[in-house]
Amino acid sequence: MKIAVTYDNGNIFQHFGRTENFKVYDVEDGKVVSSEIIGSNGIGHGALAGLLAEGGVQVLICGGLGGGALNALQSAGVEVCAGASGSCDEAVEAYLKGELVDTGANCDHHDHHHSEEEGGCCGHHGEEEGGCCGGDDEECGGCEEAGGCGGCCGGGPAYTMEGKNVGKNVKVHYRGTLNDGTQFDSSYDRGETLDFVCGVGMMIHGFDRAVADMEIGQIVNVHLMPEEAYGPVDPRAIFTLEVSQLPGSENLKPGDKAYLANGAGQPFPVTVTAKDENFITFDANHEMAGKELNFTIELVSVED
Repeated sequence: MKIAVTYDNGNIFQHFGRTENFKVYDVEDGKVVSSEIIGSNGIGHGALAGLLAEGGVQVLICGGLGGGALNALQSAGVEVCAGASGSCDEAVEAYLKGELVDTGANCDHHDHHHSEEEGGCCGHHGEEEGGCCGGDDEECGGCEEAGGCGGCCGGGPAYTMEGKNVGKNVKVHYRGTLNDGTQFDSSYDRGETLDFVCGVGMMIHGFDRAVADMEIGQIVNVHLMPEEAYGPVDPRAIFTLEVSQLPGSENLKPGDKAYLANGAGQPFPVTVTAKDENFITFDANHEMAGKELNFTIELVSVED
């Protein structure tokens, strides 16, 4: 099975008709065995349905889309799970576990609300029952209270970049570590390169910038401050709600990851940071927000 996700800098792009890239996952026996990033070739809406179907995609995970796009995708035999946000990889894992909620056509609903009255179960990791519904008071385009770019919408900052590899398809191997030496990711361990178009915002800024002028076969070590990685911690993305108003939250404990839902029913990932008998605190910041990151990057190939 192939699952495609609207892709922007590692997170789910929120407007299906304007997505420039998809991350496509090959799934066997309920597990991801490989993935690649493909371009949308500048087409939109209904034409994207044909592009995905021709590529053998059976499932699309996305943020917002309209009724016309939904009908085109369904007519092309593509199952749609709309209303998703946050990390592409985590959304696919949630889908494979049966924990991702489909909101249907939702292009007119971009507002998020901290609506305690609208609490309900949406599904979360590590528990048998559904997680809890919540949200924020900012528009999805701002994502201010849902964790910035790494939280609700997953959008990256707009920027221009110069370098001989900018705009080209590159393949890299990399290893990522924290300042204490803890490894958080490695393409070497997975046995497959990371493939992306350099300099167009598919990667965090500092990673992109490092690759922009590399030579094939070159290995570089880079140290990224939060501003060039997943951004600083946004205190507005940390919020406390009453346990009694969030069915299912009584089963959560600090450290659990959950999917909360906003007023439009769109899920976004959070982590439980504190809980007592009456209140539970969630953090919608990206798990790498505020962290300095170190990468060893090897440029394997470059194609125009």
